[in-house]
Amino acid sequence: MFLEKRRSWIPPVPNMLQDPLSVSFQKGKKREVDPRLQSLFPITSEECSYSLEKGSGKKSDLKIGVLFSGGPAPGGHNVIVGMEQALTGGELIGFLGGPAGLVEGRFRRLQKEEILLFRNTGGFDLLGSGRTKIETEEQLAAATRVCQELKLDGLVIVGGDDSNTNAAVLAEYLLAKGCKTRVIGLPKTIDGDLQAEHVPISFGFDTACKTYSELIGNIAKDAVSSLKYTHFIKLMGRSASHIALECALSTHPNLTLIGEEEKGLSQVVDEIVSVIERRSKKGKEYGAILIPEGLIEFIPEMKRLISALNQIAEKDERVILKLEKEDKEVFETLPQEIQKQLLLDRDPHGNVLLSQVDTQVLLIDLVAKRLKERGFMGKFSPQAHFLGYEGRAAYPSNFDATYCLALGMAAVFAIRDGLTGVLCGIPNLKEKVDLWQIWAVPLVSLMALEKRKGKEKPVIAKTVVDLKGKAFARFSRDRKRWEEEDAYLSPGPIQFFGDKDLCDAPPLLLTS
Repeated sequence: MFLEKRRSWIPPVPNMLQDPLSVSFQKGKKREVDPRLQSLFPITSEECSYSLEKGSGKKSDLKIGVLFSGGPAPGGHNVIVGMEQALTGGELIGFLGGPAGLVEGRFRRLQKEEILLFRNTGGFDLLGSGRTKIETEEQLAAATRVCQELKLDGLVIVGGDDSNTNAAVLAEYLLAKGCKTRVIGLPKTIDGDLQAEHVPISFGFDTACKTYSELIGNIAKDAVSSLKYTHFIKLMGRSASHIALECALSTHPNLTLIGEEEKGLSQVVDEIVSVIERRSKKGKEYGAILIPEGLIEFIPEMKRLISALNQIAEKDERVILKLEKEDKEVFETLPQEIQKQLLLDRDPHGNVLLSQVDTQVLLIDLVAKRLKERGFMGKFSPQAHFLGYEGRAAYPSNFDATYCLALGMAAVFAIRDGLTGVLCGIPNLKEKVDLWQIWAVPLVSLMALEKRKGKEKPVIAKTVVDLKGKAFARFSRDRKRWEEEDAYLSPGPIQFFGDKDLCDAPPLLLTS
């Protein structure tokens, strides 16, 4: 019953997207590009930003491919719903299993009836996803061949920073080879770290944070009910602390660690210990602490250790022999379980898989030791949690469902108007949907050179929490009060039907 009712809900469409014949993308200013990237992207580095404006438009009789890349994010299916809605004719091709489906020519033709069965649903199960990177000459040539054989007018890549970096590379390659297929990127990641001037947040972030906030609220309510547990809650979010900040604003935990503040490990431990001691003196031997997944990347000594580990090929006890004295001392202070996790398999770039490091367990161990050293006489009963996959494939919030529908439609209009190598965005997401503006920003303008496996590679830089921004200022204003008070908020489950102020609200990071 719920699934049928959810499918039947039709997201509103921004005024600018309602009539394809009355709008077109208009060229704006040329974007600044790192001069070092111009030789790598000689064609697309000359691209400008575009805004969708009232004016003469055309029908969208196109043949377009679409693929999901990277981890799931709520709302992805509505991108395809939006694409189908924007087409006035033509055909939609879905590549299976992510970028690998494009390289290997695995696809299926998507029909309207099938697409609508996935409207407003979570996950990427219509097509599946994958993390294959299209970067070698063989992969690029194979992808080009598939695009040409299918006679695609355009290809929409739904992904995060790495996926859209691949989109930029592919767009440049196709132009250089004379292939007519235009490549459009869409901003997908629950981490919220893909941001730009006209892309205030990626889709999926809102739903994931609302899902986690429900669980955090439940945990905090349990803490203040049972009066005996201190909950250490690690939150997915890769490097940046956007999810932790959004959830803090939604739930008011006693302490939220923000990696971007770059505190030393001892300082972080002392901060947690101080809160536990002060609450204990007030008879509050319980609490809730939020920990961003990427915290240890920002702790100077851990950052240095991880950087050293990333340069060492071995993944066993032989690593210790190759570490500098200072890094070795840090490594040996860590619990054995954490040491093992730091030596697990690496990601495709050869880097330590930080998502596998139980930072919450590390902090519990170090805090317990520090409390003992200080002669703490109260009770410390820690509980460790990791909230991650619970939020990646949830039913999208009304905000994300609407956002994704608009992005899918925008991508079709961008292809129709001849754009390629751009990322579609909506800069004024906090406004009413009717007023949403549509932009397309050159992907190359979002890129920088980053050293990976010893070589400099072009990548879209991750956006971290702005410590001078309004959202962080709002958090900073209240964080001290939350440390000793039980100011917990329990937002409850995501609401899909009812009062628009409750059901359609954008992320707090956008409205602070």
